[in-house]
Amino acid sequence: MEPTDPLLAEAKRYGYVEAGGVWLRPVLGQPARQIGLVKESDDAALLYFAQRFESLRAKVDALLAKMEASDNKGSFLMKALHLKEQLLTYEGLGDFVALQRRLTEAEEAIAVTVARNREKNLATKIGFIHEAEALRDSVEWISASEKVKDLRQGWLKTGPVDKEMADELEHRFQVAIQVFFDRRKAFQTDKKAMTSRVQNRYRELIQQAENLKNSDQFETTSRQLKQLQQAWREVNGTLPKKQASELWTRFRAANNHFFERLKVHIAAQQAAGAPGAPASAEELLARKRALADRAEALMSVPPQEAIHQAKALQAEWKQVGTVRGEESDRIWQRFMVACDKIFELSALEYHLRKRVGGEPASSPAERARFRATTLRELLKDDHQELEVLRDNLDKLSPSAANDAFRQMLQTKIRSFERKIRTKNDLIALFSQQAQAAS
Repeated sequence: MEPTDPLLAEAKRYGYVEAGGVWLRPVLGQPARQIGLVKESDDAALLYFAQRFESLRAKVDALLAKMEASDNKGSFLMKALHLKEQLLTYEGLGDFVALQRRLTEAEEAIAVTVARNREKNLATKIGFIHEAEALRDSVEWISASEKVKDLRQGWLKTGPVDKEMADELEHRFQVAIQVFFDRRKAFQTDKKAMTSRVQNRYRELIQQAENLKNSDQFETTSRQLKQLQQAWREVNGTLPKKQASELWTRFRAANNHFFERLKVHIAAQQAAGAPGAPASAEELLARKRALADRAEALMSVPPQEAIHQAKALQAEWKQVGTVRGEESDRIWQRFMVACDKIFELSALEYHLRKRVGGEPASSPAERARFRATTLRELLKDDHQELEVLRDNLDKLSPSAANDAFRQMLQTKIRSFERKIRTKNDLIALFSQQAQAAS
C-alpha cells in the first residue's frame, strides 16, 4: 500500500532503506550513496532525511528571494555556488536535480547581470578618465582640485570591470590625476618664488625711498622718487592684502616725508626773500612738479582712498600760483591726466560694486581683463553722449544769444573727450597687467 504522507512518498521516490542504512538514489552524476542509519523505523528514517532536504530547499528559496529583491545581485554569486556545491554531499532525500537547476539558472542570471554592470562600470570609468585627462591644461586650481576630489570619490564608488582591463584603466586614471597634481605643485612653487621676488623688489624700493627721504637735494630727489614710484607700479605684483598694504604704507610714508620737507623748504625760500615778494617761477614749477609726482603715485593707492587724496592735491594745486611756459603746461598735463585716472578708477570700482552679482572672484589676470572689458562697455555710453553733444553744437545757431550755451557745450565735449582718453589709457594699462599676470 502506498504511503499517504506526501513527504514520505517523496522520500521513497528519491531514497530507500537497505541493511539498516538510508540510501540516496543515483543523482547529479553520482552513484547511490548512504546518507544515514535507521534508528527507529524505516519510514521514520526516510521522513527525517526528507525533512533535511526541505530545510536545504528553504535555504535555496530564501537566497533566491533575497537575490531577486537586491540591486547588487553579484554579491549573491558565492553563496549560490556554495549551496550548489553542497548538493553533492548533502545528507537528505529530495529533488536535488531541481535545486541544482534553480541554482544554475540563478548563477547564469548573476553572470549576465555582472557582465552588464561591468560594461556600465567600464563606461563610467572611461568617462572619469577623460574628465581627469581634460584637467591637464586647467589653471583653475581651486575648482579643478575639487573636481579631482569628486572624480576620486566616484572612481572608488564605481564597481569593478573585467580583470584584464582593470590594471590599464587604473593606471590611466592615476597618471591623469598625477599630471594635474604635478602641474599644480609646480605652479605653487613658481607662485611662491614669484611672491618672494615681488616682496624683495618692493623692499628694495622702500629702502631706496627711505634712503632719499631726508635728502636736501630737492630737485634731484624729486625726480628720483618719481622714478621709484614708476618702478613700484611696474612691479605689478600680487601679494596678500595685509602684506601689500603694509609694504605700500612704508613706501608712501617715505615719499610723504620727503615731499612734506619739500613744502617746508619752498616756504622757507619764500620767507627768506623780500617781504611780499612772489615765489620764483622755478619754485612754483618745483611745487607743481611735486604735486604731479604725488598725483601719479596715487595709482598704487586703493581707489576709495586715492580719490580723497586726489581732491586734496587739486585744492593744493590751486594754492600754488600761476606760472607760464611749456614746462608748466607739461606739468599741468601730467597732473590732470593722473587725477583723471584716479576719478575714472573710482567710478569703475563703484560701478563694479553696484552691478548685479558683483565682480566674479578670479585670478589677477582675469580681474584685469574683467576691468578692461567693463571699461569698454562704459566707453560706448561716453561715445554716444559725445556724439549727441557734438550734434547739438553743430545744430546751434551762430547768433551771439547762444554764446553761453555754446561755451557750455564745448566744455562738456572737452570733458567727455578727456574721459574717453582716460578710459582708453586705463584699458591699455589693465590689458598690460592681464598679459603680465598670465
